Amino acid sequence: MKLSLDLASDSKPEWVAAVIANFDDFLQDHADCERKASAMAMSFVAKYPDRKEIIPELIETGIEELEHFQQVYMLMASRGIPLQHSIGEDPYLKQLIKLCHSGRDERFMDRLLIASVVETRGAERFKLVAENIEDPELKQFYKMLWISEAKHGHIYVKMALNYFEKAPVYDRLSWWVDQEAAILDSLEIRSALH
Repeated sequence: MKLSLDLASDSKPEWVAAVIANFDDFLQDHADCERKASAMAMSFVAKYPDRKEIIPELIETGIEELEHFQQVYMLMASRGIPLQHSIGEDPYLKQLIKLCHSGRDERFMDRLLIASVVETRGAERFKLVAENIEDPELKQFYKMLWISEAKHGHIYVKMALNYFEKAPVYDRLSWWVDQEAAILDSLEIRSALH
């Protein structure tokens, strides 16, 4: 049973250049993304309290994402970078969510698989940051995050396989990977995680 996934496209070198050139902006967006990732894990708990098999792992993931937010915030504070007053809309995530099925079970599977793809993309991008940033503290921090986010991508696939047959999960996951690549390719490159 394969839990990991391969992305259909790589992030462009222009994205890495934009992040390195505007790292303060990237940190602000990264902090927002960690808060949203924590809230997403907890929203599964709130919306699907009957899915008892995955609740402990969702809570653990939500806490871990909140810890990542805390770590990013501490980095920002040490550099005099403020948090954004409000969390801006993420065009990447918005376009993915628009493609979700509407039925309760179908939407549940879609949201888990979107989470998997988003976490895997985050891992890929954190790896690129770790490989391209010169600051040793940031290099180490993003290496740690890259490993953690990759694990989260696996977790959400495993959760989906708790409730749905393998073939439909992997078929839909493959579809999501293709959709994610097309969406990412259509977006303006900016100093943001997505």
